[in-house]
Amino acid sequence: MTPSPATPLELTGPEMRTLVDAAMNRIVVHLESLPEQPAFDLDGAAELARSLAEPMPERGVPHDQALDLVFRAAPKSFNTAGPGYLAYIPGGGLFHAALADLVADAVNRYVGVWLAAPGLAQLEANVVRWFSEIVGYPPAARGMLTSGGSLANFSAIVTARRERLPADFLRGTVYASDQVHHSITKAAILAGLPPERVRVVPSDARFRLRLDALETLIAADREAGLEPFLLVTSAGTTNTGAVDDLEGAAAVAERHGLWHHADAAYGGFFALTERGHRVLRGLERADSITLDPHKGLFLPYGTGSLLVRDGAALERSHALEAEYLPPMQEDAEFVDFCQISPELSRPFRGLRVWLPFKLAGAGAFRAQLDEKLDLAHWAHERLREVEGVEIVAEPQLSIVAFRLTRPGLDADGMNRLNRELLERINARRRVYLTGTTVRGAFVLRICVLSFRTHLERMEQGLQDIRRAVEELR
Repeated sequence: MTPSPATPLELTGPEMRTLVDAAMNRIVVHLESLPEQPAFDLDGAAELARSLAEPMPERGVPHDQALDLVFRAAPKSFNTAGPGYLAYIPGGGLFHAALADLVADAVNRYVGVWLAAPGLAQLEANVVRWFSEIVGYPPAARGMLTSGGSLANFSAIVTARRERLPADFLRGTVYASDQVHHSITKAAILAGLPPERVRVVPSDARFRLRLDALETLIAADREAGLEPFLLVTSAGTTNTGAVDDLEGAAAVAERHGLWHHADAAYGGFFALTERGHRVLRGLERADSITLDPHKGLFLPYGTGSLLVRDGAALERSHALEAEYLPPMQEDAEFVDFCQISPELSRPFRGLRVWLPFKLAGAGAFRAQLDEKLDLAHWAHERLREVEGVEIVAEPQLSIVAFRLTRPGLDADGMNRLNRELLERINARRRVYLTGTTVRGAFVLRICVLSFRTHLERMEQGLQDIRRAVEELR
């Protein structure tokens, strides 16, 4: 038989090593230089993007040329992996997980059906079990890894709808605070609910859902012939890091027969720590929980998860049969992820969580999360010492929100002042902060959630805040 001709798609062992070594040489330089890189750099980014537009290549180029292009494009961005990234919700990007992705993609096994890769499916099931233990869920809980919190929230709302409402579900109503993540409303709409069925519950002085207002809305909806079925609480909001009264919310949900979903995408993994566990008391009573490992476990973007306390509910809302599929599990010890999630084709996400936990241990993550709590409280105390700075939201976890005040300025003037303050802080590029609008007021926020962020960088950030405040006096 004539041997098959060599092609660029089938690499030899030496060629694979050469390619990986070439990538690693650039990766190591990039990661080791993160502390010196600016916290963000968008100068000329639009021009760079335009220059990279290209037709589909018919012939390949040398690997050095391709890799150089990638590493030329990467720095023109928010430095989300750097120690100065205190914006939005940071995603650290552990190298352990990058290695796991290389292995998972190279092995290229399918884990959506247990029978296709029993051992690897079990590793991912282990990860789900570990997450359930962290939040205090029972052994009957089940869940899956997703691309992020948005998909997890969507699947949670679909599960709640199918568990609590009849086939004609358009009278169902959802309740969430005015601080809830926008993915909740989007998920409700994608799940088929009219937008007007999402009730916005006002929040209190600490930006937590008001249970008294919730009770009033539920009673009014029942009186109007609607069907309240879902309460969504926040275990760490994006705006201020607020944690709703999860115990009180659970009691209301149980009393009214509502499905209680906790969006803990940002805050849930703080349950690994003693302080976080206290703040999140009652999380284990929620019917479902969204967690984002690419936030609280510092993993690469694209790693979310959903847990459901009654694991059978996930299967009742997601399972379907098809003639072309292999046999599904009848053993309760194992799980077919395609039967409890929206995805049939899916990547082997479990390894990017399993490998870092195996290599570093849960204690390493706990220690990092404890440090982030410390740093947020340190920032809060230092900000209180800056003349003219008002703390808008004290850190309940690792977010603190603040603004600069000036006597005599109206609301619009105050907002302009704080937008200018944000620009001046970020212009130094040692830290990158983002702002948000809370009850009409533009505020700045610090979110500490990178394993690369330590006291030295926080001190630099506070120096820049003080200097910017002085410049605006």
